[in-house]
Amino acid sequence: MSAPPPSMRYPFRRTTLLIAATLIASLTTVSASATERASDVAPLKVDLPAERKAASDFLGAPIIKGTLDRRAWSAGQPLSGLALPTPVLIASGKEPGPTLCLTGAVHGDELNGVEIIRRIMFALDTENLTGTVIAVPIVNLYGFQRNSRYLPDRRDLNRYFPGNPAGSSAARIAHHFFQDVISHCNALIDIHTGSFHRTNLPQLRADLSNPAVSKLSQLFDNFVVLHSLGTVGTLRRAAVEAGIPTVTLEAGEPLYLQPEEVAQGVRGVLAALHGFGLMGKSSKVASEQKVFYESVWLRADQGGVLFSEVRVGDAVKEGDILGSVTDPITNRSSVVRASASGTIIGMALNQMVMPGFAAYHLGLAKAAGATLQQTAEGAANAALEPVRKAVEEVAKEAAQTASQSGDNPEAVSEAARRAAVEAVVNRELPSSARGEDKSEHELPTPEPDEHPE
Repeated sequence: MSAPPPSMRYPFRRTTLLIAATLIASLTTVSASATERASDVAPLKVDLPAERKAASDFLGAPIIKGTLDRRAWSAGQPLSGLALPTPVLIASGKEPGPTLCLTGAVHGDELNGVEIIRRIMFALDTENLTGTVIAVPIVNLYGFQRNSRYLPDRRDLNRYFPGNPAGSSAARIAHHFFQDVISHCNALIDIHTGSFHRTNLPQLRADLSNPAVSKLSQLFDNFVVLHSLGTVGTLRRAAVEAGIPTVTLEAGEPLYLQPEEVAQGVRGVLAALHGFGLMGKSSKVASEQKVFYESVWLRADQGGVLFSEVRVGDAVKEGDILGSVTDPITNRSSVVRASASGTIIGMALNQMVMPGFAAYHLGLAKAAGATLQQTAEGAANAALEPVRKAVEEVAKEAAQTASQSGDNPEAVSEAARRAAVEAVVNRELPSSARGEDKSEHELPTPEPDEHPE
């Protein structure tokens, strides 16, 4: 009897090799995708002026004062004659003032923001408006038409800002939108919902270590605020890094219009418009906000059907049962408990879940030391930035002077270092770094009588 062929002698070895090859190919694809996205976003530096004047010319035409206008923005034509223009609403008051921007449906399945923007824009009285409100109700029109969170190529647009004119399709769309629309904003409110069958308590996501962002967040009435820097590539993070105070407003769940969440979002944005100086001073004193400097996701430990016993907004204590997961085949059940005291600021809807599924988003009652340290470091870095630039100017000038006296690199470097040290020790810095009053350049602070992504 002849020996079987090698492929039949060791069937498990062949199968193992095929599985290993598939895994390697899969990992290579994931790695390439991550590398591509990093090259689309990370190295770029947004080139926007430090001080943006009030918008007067927008999308190729002057803004007409005292009107509610509708225009269209397009990232270019993917095929000749098949461009998909995105509607843009512009409410301009008769009096000059700041420009505040509203964006919705950066994820195409998030409907609450579309309705929030509609209600606000068509309720504005341009006769009594000071400044301009620019609104893009549906940023991701490609995803919106397909009830999808993503672009047609399955990329998440909100991971590619500020974009790249020579990058992927998502990066190019992000680049054009950032340059054509966002660059005109003095402040931005980016409206979102939960994702993947999760819902969020109406809340703000904001980098509270940034003074201008913190002031903007304080204008919202009766809102929970969650401190976070924002993921690299999000519209909020890119705008803040470009000098545009930005918050993300989260409200409700995707794929549905929820009247209560929409109404609270409208109230919050209108309060911000008042506080920002676009609708006159508000006579109402803003209510106290609940601020969380840290949060945690609580996960299911087994697969099965999730049944919740809490709702968003509920205050819970450490050890409280938030819900249970039951295996529909074996009937085995386990509970999800609160790991600390706090407030439910987001949660999954009842559904089939896998082990490790993020079920409950808990805003913690007390921030951990590491989070407070991060906030302090962010504030310190922001305050020291003008000093760093001033010292750099002094060192550069000293280096230029030393280079004229000789070509010794070590001597030039030593001169620059010595000048920088002396400038800091002796406080011999340009006036821009000495902390003069620059309140006219800061976000307006509401008078006493008047949030990831």
